[in-house]
Amino acid sequence: MDTPTGSAAQPSSAPQSPSPTTPEILTSAEQRAVLTRVTARLIPLLFFCYIIAYIDRINVGFAKLHLREVLGVDPGVFSSVYGMGAGLFFIGYFLFEVPSNVILTRVGARRWICRIMATWSVISAGMAFVTGETSFIVMRFLLGVAEAGFFPGMILYLTYWYPAPYRARVIAGFMLGIPVSIAIGAPLSTTILGLDGLLGLKGWQWLFIIEGAPAVVLSAAVLCFMTDRPAHAKWLTAAERGWLEGALRDEREAINAAHGTYNPFRALIEPRVLVLSFLSLYRGSNGNSEGRRLRAGIVRPIIDWSDSSRMFSEDSIR
Repeated sequence: MDTPTGSAAQPSSAPQSPSPTTPEILTSAEQRAVLTRVTARLIPLLFFCYIIAYIDRINVGFAKLHLREVLGVDPGVFSSVYGMGAGLFFIGYFLFEVPSNVILTRVGARRWICRIMATWSVISAGMAFVTGETSFIVMRFLLGVAEAGFFPGMILYLTYWYPAPYRARVIAGFMLGIPVSIAIGAPLSTTILGLDGLLGLKGWQWLFIIEGAPAVVLSAAVLCFMTDRPAHAKWLTAAERGWLEGALRDEREAINAAHGTYNPFRALIEPRVLVLSFLSLYRGSNGNSEGRRLRAGIVRPIIDWSDSSRMFSEDSIR
C-alpha cells in the first residue's frame, strides 16, 4: 500500500548528546582525584617559584653590610639610603600589581608568569653591578616592578583551577614557601658571601648572581609545564576537564547572581575589603621585616632631611 504523502514516517527520537557546556557528573571520589592530579601537576612548580621569588626579595638584607662602601655614602646616611632602596621595592610592587594581573588575564598565566620570572631574574642578578646610590635605588624599584605581578598572579591563577571549598587550603600550602625560603635563604646567603674574591667578584656580587639565576631556569619550566586553564589540560580526561570547568563556571555564575555584574571599582568602596586592607597594612607595617623596611624607606629619609632630624633616633621609627 502506498504511504500517503502527508503521513511520512517520523524519525525515531534518538537520545540527544549532551551540550558541550553541560558539566560532567563525577562522584565525590573522582572529583577529589581530579584535584589531586591538578595539585600534583601545578603546586610543586609554583611552590619552588615562590621560594626563589622570596629569596630574591630578601637577599638585599644579607648584603646590607657589604653595600655601605659600594653606595659611596657617609655612614651616617647609609641607613637612609638603604631604607629608601628597600622601601621603593614595595612602591614599585604596589603600583604594578593590578596592571600585571590585567595583562595576565589577556595573554595567559603561562606566558606572563614566565616573563615575570625571567625579568626579575635579570634585574636581581644585575644588582651585583650597582655602583652607587642612584643605581641601587633604581634597581630596587625596577625589581619591585618586575616582581609585582608574581604573587597576585599566582593567587588569580589558582582560582582558575580550584573551586572555592578547596582554594584556601591550596593557597595556604603555596604560601608555606615563605618560611621555607627563609630557612633555605639564610644559610645559603651566608655561604655565598664566603665566595668573596672568586673570579674577581665580591661575595655580595655572587649573592645576587647566584640567587638570581634559578628564576631563569624556573621560567623555562613554567613555559613548558604550566597550563593556562582546565580547558587546555591535555593531562586530564575530557570528563575531568568538563567537570572542573563546569564547577568553576557555576561558581562564577552564583557570584554574579549574588553581587551583580562584575565591576572592579566596586572593591574600592566595599567595607569588608577596606577593613581587611587596613588590617593587612597594619600587620605589614608592624609585624614583619618587610613592613618595617617599607616604613623606614619612606619615613626615615623625610626625618633625616628635615631640620628636626636630630630629635629622632633610629629606634623611634622602628
